Amino acid sequence: MTVHQVYETEVGLRQYQFQRLNELLVFISNFNEFYKEKLDGVHLPIKDFEDLSRLPFTTKKELAQDQIDYAPLGRNHSYPQDSYIRYHQTSGTTGRPLKVLDTQVSWDWWANCWKEVLKSSGVTKADSCYLAFSFGPFIGFWAAHEGIRKLGALAIPGGSMSSEERLKSMIGNNATVLLCTPSYALHLAEVAEKLGLDIKNSAIRTIITAGEPGGSVPSTRAQIENFWGAKLFDHIGMTEMGAYGYSCQEQKGIHVNESEFIMEVINPETLQHVKPGEQGELVLTNLGRFGYPMIRYRTGDAVIYQTEQCACGNHYQFLPGGIVGRTDDMVVIRGVNIYPSSIEAIVREFSAIKEFRIIYYIEQEMHQIKLQIEGPQEIVPSLSNLLRERIGLRIEVEHVEENTLPRFEMKAKRVLDLRNDNPERCLVEK
Repeated sequence: MTVHQVYETEVGLRQYQFQRLNELLVFISNFNEFYKEKLDGVHLPIKDFEDLSRLPFTTKKELAQDQIDYAPLGRNHSYPQDSYIRYHQTSGTTGRPLKVLDTQVSWDWWANCWKEVLKSSGVTKADSCYLAFSFGPFIGFWAAHEGIRKLGALAIPGGSMSSEERLKSMIGNNATVLLCTPSYALHLAEVAEKLGLDIKNSAIRTIITAGEPGGSVPSTRAQIENFWGAKLFDHIGMTEMGAYGYSCQEQKGIHVNESEFIMEVINPETLQHVKPGEQGELVLTNLGRFGYPMIRYRTGDAVIYQTEQCACGNHYQFLPGGIVGRTDDMVVIRGVNIYPSSIEAIVREFSAIKEFRIIYYIEQEMHQIKLQIEGPQEIVPSLSNLLRERIGLRIEVEHVEENTLPRFEMKAKRVLDLRNDNPERCLVEK
């Protein structure tokens, strides 16, 4: 048990959270130019969620604009630049990439957050963890590498390798844990099948995914577990926020690490907190990243707010089903609200489908949707019927030849938006 966990047990989680929040607010009100302006006129201390709701939200749009106005890094870095030791930038899938720096203290905080992800997944110092990830400026699994080091397990990097080389490396080194995106776990399984590699009986017993909602989609998770003969655990984090969520042995959703983050779920229209059982937008505040703080950050992630605890016994806030989708990914087609993750959940029930793509387009002045799949032609009628039954909408299913659709190592780009006569406009699953 960490010092923080002992502390929160003694004083109560909420008291512990708001004490840390007030310490952070006092600091950034004096030393962070971005928040010094935003928090002008705010009265401290913040004692409860009602007080918290009076603080302004932070959005990615305003952070991006701040980095334009105060190029290149913006004003949300609390220390002089020579105090920072890590550079990251967001993937840029939902707009202008953000540049984010971390001090050594903040990087250690990142590592401790990831250590909790690993522990919840059952990883111990006896494990060998394979990172199937090309290391670049996107945070990806950089922090996972640090968490593995903190835990005392062995980290095996798989950067600058082909999928074939990675498979042979993880099998040859008896890796027990695989870390990658859900899409890449499926792609590796596809490559292994072509190469005749037996991954189901390899030493891999645990898979930890990140970067996409697929790890919390039951059908996607089941398909990956079946291919690999391993148990899959999901993780959620953001470059600008930190590693804030992880799944547990129950595999029914995501726990928010409330010792390091304060969570709210708001109605994006009214900006008021939703009621239990309702869907809303996840809002987070990180508590231990003084070098790059985030106060009431609107993540854009759609989740279901629930007050009941998970059956695993973890008392931290539980989000059933994890991330439902992105608020900016939802589209309305013929009066029906559609999230890409909802379609993926249905597609992944067909293990013979190798890859898919969702296309939005306009025909006769009406918004339409089409699904392309790689897989046996005979699947098309069954998939079409299931989509109509579950989504409540007739969706055209188009069979395409094998290896027609792209494969992904990082965040999968499976949604192509051809509306508004702009074929280059893509909505990307986060």
